[in-house]
Amino acid sequence: MRLAAVCLGMSFLVTIALTGSCASQSVPDSVFIRENFAKHEYQIPMRDGVKLFTTVYLPKDAKEPRPILLARTPYGVRPYGSDEFIKDPSPVRNRYFREEYILVYQDVRGRFMSEGTFVDVRPYIAEKKGPGDIDETTDTYDTVDWLIKNLPNNNGRVGVSGISYGGFYASMAAIDAHPAVKAVSPQAPVSRWMGGDDFFHNGAFLLPHAFDFYAGFGHARVSPNSSDYRLFDHGTPDGYAFFMEMGPLKNANIRYLKDSVAFWNEMTRHWKWDEFWKARDVLPHLRNIKPAMLFVGGWFDTENLWGALNAYAETERHNPSASNQLVMGPWYHHQWGSDSGSVLGPLAWGTPTGAFYVDSIEVPFFRYHLEGKGEPRNFEAAVYQTGKNVWRFLDRWPPNEADSAKIYLSAEGKISFTPPPGKAPLFDEYVNDPGKPVPYTDEIVHWYNHAFMVGDQRFASRRPDVLSYRSDVLADDLTLAGPIEARLLVSTSGTDCDWIVKVIDVFPNDSPDPEPNPKGVKLGGYQMLVRGDVLRGKFRENMSDPKPFVPGKITTVNVKLQDVFHTFKKGHRLMVHIQSSWFPMIDRNPGKFMDIFLAEEKDFERTTQRVYRSAPYLSYLRVFQLRQN
Repeated sequence: MRLAAVCLGMSFLVTIALTGSCASQSVPDSVFIRENFAKHEYQIPMRDGVKLFTTVYLPKDAKEPRPILLARTPYGVRPYGSDEFIKDPSPVRNRYFREEYILVYQDVRGRFMSEGTFVDVRPYIAEKKGPGDIDETTDTYDTVDWLIKNLPNNNGRVGVSGISYGGFYASMAAIDAHPAVKAVSPQAPVSRWMGGDDFFHNGAFLLPHAFDFYAGFGHARVSPNSSDYRLFDHGTPDGYAFFMEMGPLKNANIRYLKDSVAFWNEMTRHWKWDEFWKARDVLPHLRNIKPAMLFVGGWFDTENLWGALNAYAETERHNPSASNQLVMGPWYHHQWGSDSGSVLGPLAWGTPTGAFYVDSIEVPFFRYHLEGKGEPRNFEAAVYQTGKNVWRFLDRWPPNEADSAKIYLSAEGKISFTPPPGKAPLFDEYVNDPGKPVPYTDEIVHWYNHAFMVGDQRFASRRPDVLSYRSDVLADDLTLAGPIEARLLVSTSGTDCDWIVKVIDVFPNDSPDPEPNPKGVKLGGYQMLVRGDVLRGKFRENMSDPKPFVPGKITTVNVKLQDVFHTFKKGHRLMVHIQSSWFPMIDRNPGKFMDIFLAEEKDFERTTQRVYRSAPYLSYLRVFQLRQN
């Protein structure tokens, strides 16, 4: 396989794509929608008699039958009321209003104005369903069936899309799909919560994400209503301070949630992989997929990067003849659906990557499959190459041109591309103190800073509890394309330990500062986080059978980082950090083998971690290096 063409002249292509709708765009979005659409609200009956609240925007004067684009959400389909119209649609949804699609939004079962009981990531019923058996696939099927039979002037074709939790519902729409569902786009889809999405990464708990989300989202609803959410007041803008003051995880319930959030209690009870999580795993059910699929994710999405990559890969594996494509852009969570995608933090990509995606990839995808018009882009994976800052359209992901390579940790904080010399068990060590954990960002924020995943790591490099290794100045470009796995030979003085590995791009000291630069960022010497992830050490063998460390015993741990497509440019350096806390993004590990959700303050101990870096105990990163063109 050869790399498909770079998107040359991208700004020209974006201009052409946007120009086609310039005339209609002169009318403000809210005015255009009110003048050209009729809004209807329905309670659509499901097979078990429960009714789901559904909002429909019908084009008034469409000259031909129009396709239906459906989004199912647990976050509400505001504004409620047939006379209340969307005032500020997202840029991507606004395109479909301008295309005169029939836009349909639905409160999922048990949320906001829909009847029934809500179940988080409701398990799929794989066996033959009886007349009253329901899951999200049946609710979608029944909804689609009602829509095509009852909405006037529809063309009998339905597309489904959604981001994040909405991406989970989109994935469900593709399983046992209604024949009218022709195209589905799960975007940053919730796919396997205990494995790598949202609340757990390799067994480690994403504390502020889970707490902040469920403190607002997780309370039981008394009856259908249009305000199914509670605001939580932290009492401080400083998330690090808030969660340190909260103390051990059990205090979240004792002080704040007070057993009022059922799913928080479920998560804390099921702290390892078991039947509870297995039932909520979407990936095994992505089989016999009939609709065309477009999986979308962001390289810098803290929440569901794992879901986008792995749901795509699983669909590809089980449905080799299906139309299945992957898009990965330089975005934080849902950025492609909310802004132009031109910048992330202090980094400017040079083009509106989100607008390009919408106009040149997503809209043509739905137009082709729902209207039979035009031709969608021909690619297996449309992936943005950061560092080079270009789109690549490939015939597979990861690309065939990427060769496996090893990056070794070496003496004096160096990185080596060949095995370092030495036969004695040489090591570097640090003390991890749960009372003073390493911050995940140097900003004063709650969860979370959108630009965290490209954040400057100089603050962490200066800490004594972070091991830092860096290469010499690169004489040529180095491009990593695909997954990264750190194979570390380690020991700890405790019986449990977290291992955080970060891959960092160190800019030259003379790199110019961004313009504009309201925060006064200095890009000279900037240490850009490219990828980082965590392994809770007791899950080093598998997620269902945790095992303690033997204090002081050299042990192999494999930390799986998610895929990257990044070029470390000539003149830059590659850096690796290893640490054992990343707070408050990851909850504190007490250093003891135990159920951390039951830990008390007295259980938290300082531990000494060692990372070995000489034969036969070589620690290295296994990467995939793109061959130079």
